[in-house]
Amino acid sequence: MISFIGNRPALQIGPYQVIDYDMAWLDLALERAAKAADLEDFPFVEDIRNGVLQYLEARCPLKLLPLEDLFERVRQMLKTIGCEHIAENLEVLSPPVTVSLVRTAMAAGNGFELAFFETLRMELALLRSAGVEEIHFSGVRDSAMILRGAAKWNKICETLLQEINDFLRAWDRDQPRHQRQLKLRVEKDH
Repeated sequence: MISFIGNRPALQIGPYQVIDYDMAWLDLALERAAKAADLEDFPFVEDIRNGVLQYLEARCPLKLLPLEDLFERVRQMLKTIGCEHIAENLEVLSPPVTVSLVRTAMAAGNGFELAFFETLRMELALLRSAGVEEIHFSGVRDSAMILRGAAKWNKICETLLQEINDFLRAWDRDQPRHQRQLKLRVEKDH
């Protein structure tokens, strides 16, 4: 059974579902929209966030809510209170997403590092286009072992682990400067 935080629905973000999320990302999206609408001081961010939170916890009938649908509701809320110019500038921004590289490595298979890196590149691009700016990676060490077909950690796995970490850093660096930077965090495996 899945337990939902504060009875909120899971958010569908690209192919991922986020269950445990706070609302800081919504505040940031509203602040950015206000700034883009030339309103440096928009006093209703907290009120709108609380309204969205109330909807998510008490009135949303869905257990899985696409992030785009949530932002469309926020745009409608902004228009209803007379903030059309902010609604027009509101861009989708997601809460942090955790990506398990074990799943990607298993899909690629033993010895298929090129498929692994290409799949990972496509997933990162998909997440970025879905409004994700912060990604946490788990299972990085395990993914190196899967790709190398190793039963225990060795130097070949260590080399591949470094390649994966270098790939993640380089992917973020190689993105066009006009796009906001991703915050990539590799979680430490045991």
